[in-house]
Amino acid sequence: MKTTIVSVFLLVVAFTMPAAGQLTAPNAAGISLGHIHLYVSDVPAQQKFWAMMGGVPVANQRLEMIQFPGVFILLRKGETKGGTVGTIVNHIGFVWKDLPAAMAKWQAAGYKIESDKPNHGYILGPDSIRLEFSGDPSLPVPVKINHVHLFPQDVAAMQAWYAKTLGGVPGKCTPHGAPDASDCVDVAGVSLAMSKSEAKLDPTEGRSLDHIGFEVKNLDAFAKKLEAEGIKLDAPIRQIPNSKTKVAFLTDPWGTYIELTEGLAPGTN
Repeated sequence: MKTTIVSVFLLVVAFTMPAAGQLTAPNAAGISLGHIHLYVSDVPAQQKFWAMMGGVPVANQRLEMIQFPGVFILLRKGETKGGTVGTIVNHIGFVWKDLPAAMAKWQAAGYKIESDKPNHGYILGPDSIRLEFSGDPSLPVPVKINHVHLFPQDVAAMQAWYAKTLGGVPGKCTPHGAPDASDCVDVAGVSLAMSKSEAKLDPTEGRSLDHIGFEVKNLDAFAKKLEAEGIKLDAPIRQIPNSKTKVAFLTDPWGTYIELTEGLAPGTN
């Protein structure tokens, strides 16, 4: 399921969002986390879920968006092949300042919660989108994205690819309250956590979490860099009409579908 130019065009609405939705400053390679794009069966149910998580919903005709500090969750109605579990991206992780209060709301709303520690666990959202949760009372905002968790067969190879391709910093990361540290690559705004899978998992495209978006400071120059490194875009760069926004797509060697944007953040157009 490729994202159409029409759906991408509607991302421009994000430029009118308040400062809380601003993206993280880019790393030395000019890259930061931009958005998580979901294809869902029931948009209102997703809006309710993400509002319960602490996001701020923003609607514009065919595209539904939820803003969190440092990332946009984009919603679009569509049929999918299933949820996140079983794909290369098993789940995404968020941290809450007041986790007990947040969990009380989730429980009252009837969401399925798997809690292995008082300060850590998982919640299953609509369309089988799996979220990892943890708590940090020192967090300066009520809630913030922490990581995207990928499960490749070759963790070292994936670390090397994301470090080289996105300018990320490889190392170890442990979400607040999580039982174990994971290998990861830090990209501005998010940690890409990586754990070994014994089996080859499905690609993300066509699942409820269809793709991950990264904001690029100079998309044209970045595309030339990728080409020089032998990495092909799934589609050429497109200029969105009546804006300064540019978009492109690629897929990592393990099946993670990625959107690259330039000009997603508010105030850039």
